Order: sequence, then structure tokens, then C-alpha cells
Amino acid sequence: MKTYRIDLKNLSPAKTYMFDYVLDNEFFENVGGPEVREGKANASLSVVRVSSTFELVFRIEGVVTVTCDRCLDDMEIPVEAINRLIITFGETYAETSDEQVVISEEEGFINIAWYMYEFIALAIPMKHVHESGECNEAMASKLKELCVDEWDEDDEVPESENDIQPVDPRWDVLRNLIGDN
Repeated sequence: MKTYRIDLKNLSPAKTYMFDYVLDNEFFENVGGPEVREGKANASLSVVRVSSTFELVFRIEGVVTVTCDRCLDDMEIPVEAINRLIITFGETYAETSDEQVVISEEEGFINIAWYMYEFIALAIPMKHVHESGECNEAMASKLKELCVDEWDEDDEVPESENDIQPVDPRWDVLRNLIGDN
């Protein structure tokens, strides 16, 4: 993972540095994150140093393989992300916010591999489901067999009439206060 290590101390101020990476199956395997185990993405990184502050802008585009929530087969999902990271020097490593990181001035470098992985993981939709008709047929037929109600592959989660609860009448008082009838 040395490829993803950037020595910030040796970057000149007021100059833009560009880095390009190909994030392939080996990258995802080495990072070892739970969301994505395979994929191929291109990442470009621009680094600008202003005094002791660094602005890193990541542009990532590609395809990753995740598990379908419905049939549990692998499926490919396109990902695209543009993320920014601000790095400053300090005494010890600290993540002060989602976009700000403090690194030890003594070390002076940062490994960006995990950040790129996180940006990709955040670009993946919450719901991973094949397009209609692309799910594993054996699993789809098993789901239809086990569902109580009629279930179609395009449906969201099957609901029964027993799941619908009446609204508590105490909420009516609050609705009348705000004028939402």
C-alpha cells in the first residue's frame, strides 16, 4: 500500500500536484473493507499546499461488485465520487471532521488508500438490487414460495394488511396545533 502514501512535507507551497490511481481487485483486497471486495475504478487526486494546510480533491469513477440484497448474487454498481479532504499538521493524528484531518508534522505523510475506499463505499446506493429479471432465478422463486402475500420481483418489501397500524388519536391534537389536518 506504499503506492497510496503521499509525503506532504516535501510538497512545495502554491503548487498543484496530480496523482492518478487504478483501484482494482488487488486494491480492494488489500484494504479489506466489508462493503466492496472487487471492482475497478480510476481515481485522480489533486493536492494543493498552502502554508501548512493541504487540500486534497479526489475524483473517483468506476464499477464495484457488491452483493444483491434480494438474491445474494454478486452485481456490479457504477460509482462516481468527488470528495475533498483538508489536512493540517499537528502533534498527533486526529480526524476533526468528515473533511478535516490532522497528521503528525514529524511523520509528514498520509496514506490515502482507506480514504479512497470510504469515498467509494459512500457512493454506493443503500439498496443493492438487480434490475428486474436479473436476480438469481432459483432464489427469486424461493422468495416467491416463502412469501405469504403475492410478491413480484419489482416490489419493495412485501407488506400485509396486519402490518398497518392505526394512528394514535393523541397525534391529532398536535396536528391541530400546527394546522396540519
